[in-house]
Amino acid sequence: MAAETFKGGVHPHDFKHFSNKVPIEDFPAPKKVIIHLTQHIGAPSKPTVKVGDLVKKGQKISEAGGFVSIPMHSSISGKVTNIGTYPHPLGTVQQAIEIENDGKNECVDCLEDNESYMDMTVDEMKNRVKEAGICGMGGAGFPTHVKLSPPENKPINTVILNGVECEPFLTADHRLMLEKPDEIIAGLKIIMKILGAKKGYIGIELNKKDAIKIMRGKLKIEKNFQVVPLHLRYPQGAEKQLIYAATRKKVPAGGLPMDVGIVVHNVGTAFAIYEAVRYNKPCIERITTVTGSIVKKPKNLRVPIGSSISDMIEYCGGTIIDIAKLISGGPMMGFAIPNIDTPITKTTSGIVLFGKDEIVDTKEQPCLHCSRCVDACPMNLIPTFIAENVKNQNYEFAQKLNILDCMECGSCSYVCPSHIQIIQWIKLGKLEVGKLMKKNEPQNHPS
Repeated sequence: MAAETFKGGVHPHDFKHFSNKVPIEDFPAPKKVIIHLTQHIGAPSKPTVKVGDLVKKGQKISEAGGFVSIPMHSSISGKVTNIGTYPHPLGTVQQAIEIENDGKNECVDCLEDNESYMDMTVDEMKNRVKEAGICGMGGAGFPTHVKLSPPENKPINTVILNGVECEPFLTADHRLMLEKPDEIIAGLKIIMKILGAKKGYIGIELNKKDAIKIMRGKLKIEKNFQVVPLHLRYPQGAEKQLIYAATRKKVPAGGLPMDVGIVVHNVGTAFAIYEAVRYNKPCIERITTVTGSIVKKPKNLRVPIGSSISDMIEYCGGTIIDIAKLISGGPMMGFAIPNIDTPITKTTSGIVLFGKDEIVDTKEQPCLHCSRCVDACPMNLIPTFIAENVKNQNYEFAQKLNILDCMECGSCSYVCPSHIQIIQWIKLGKLEVGKLMKKNEPQNHPS
């Protein structure tokens, strides 16, 4: 089976054997949900309910705070019991709406089954996606309706679905491709119609040969569609790396996929788009992997947005030993969570648990100038040189070294024999470069 890839990256053990054979299960509706107003890139949404209000499952409870924003919907029926700050999977504290389950499971009346959904106009489709509150389900969380609205001078000819799931441990996208291939392909066709694209690709890594086989079988009589097998290499699922591997097109430095006529969506996002357009269903649940060697029964769960991580772990039978570290997302780009009662959001692709014996506590050593980080960097940067300039507060030079092009994939830190926390330094540097750029912006003074 011929496969494609990109330059750079690393190949960590995938640890997918814990859950890749486990079918998706419906997680029971929890006693309460905490739905954050920030689950996406862009402006937080604004509450449209108040404490004491009764809401139904699927009811809008907040409106978009701008064009680059999305509304939120209740994932259960019940009563709004609080609007305040709660722990967020990013490790911060954010504004959220707490809803107590009334056990009635009452749904809003706007759900339907429109079998002629492909006859809808482009504007009707885009509006349904916007009102459904869909953002990128692969982790970045970019509002989907914005991605479906490129400038007129940036025509899109190709759509790529990301079924790579290169993060170790995570298997939610894999299971979704095995269990809902027709719906994912339908979502791809909706995206292509909205964008006017003629070509559709689905990129899948070779450790998911069963998904490749299923998708190829579904698309064998379709024209202008192609399943692209990809070598196992992290971060194969990053947009620019996936685009190059699938099409050999290079997105320019500082540019976006639309600059080369391409848009990339996660397979989970395509599934959500299909449900929104056909059934007018808002994004109130997602597939999340709960896994790790210490989890008694690792699972792939269809979970109501706002469910607590602690409840999900309990549903998986708990752990065989105490939890030493809990990560939202994968171990390469995920975030360590200090509070086990943190609720999941639309971008929570996985919960990975580690015992104390799996945690390596190492101290930074001086750089050996071995250049392993340079070889591993998929963006052709010089990671330790950038980090060193950030340490020395030389932010202008860090900017010249293209610090903002770093996708924070962690490949450099993974291969560093000196255990330098390169990504942490680069994240800090990005914040400081952002302040520098804002300070240097031309000021418009009133005349």
